[in-house]
Amino acid sequence: MRVGKVNPLWHTVTGMTPRPCSIAAALTVIGEKWSLLVVRVLALGVHRFDEIQANTGAPRDVLTTRLRRLEEAGVLERRQYQERPVRFGYHLTASGKELRPILLSLTAWGERWTPQVNAYDWVHDCGATLELAHTCRACGGEVTGSDVLPRLREPVPTVT
Repeated sequence: MRVGKVNPLWHTVTGMTPRPCSIAAALTVIGEKWSLLVVRVLALGVHRFDEIQANTGAPRDVLTTRLRRLEEAGVLERRQYQERPVRFGYHLTASGKELRPILLSLTAWGERWTPQVNAYDWVHDCGATLELAHTCRACGGEVTGSDVLPRLREPVPTVT
């Protein structure tokens, strides 16, 4: 007996094993509840613990754990901003800043497929309201996901 639909892509990819998978690896870093919301508020310029907590709604103990894990993973760094009492702010590293386009993609998906509507629009440097489109750097064509295929990489020789 089958429950639900079966994704045909799971059955069409040959020669691939469940791991290694860069998506699974990324989710071990940012896949926990609240992690991407923390990255979102840091990307918006919120850096202090209380403000991060207020903007995410995360319970304080959970937020503390997420901040530590994201710091250990190199997504954010703590910077001291006060000596007495000692207080730290949280800032995205280069790794964390690379998550910004992913957040924009999730925003666009959420606007389209959930009842949630943002109170603001994203405006690009050119002055236009952002309409996000993924493009191929080689040809400039739009990437939809259904127009790409996996190709196994050549094995990297090991040095012994």
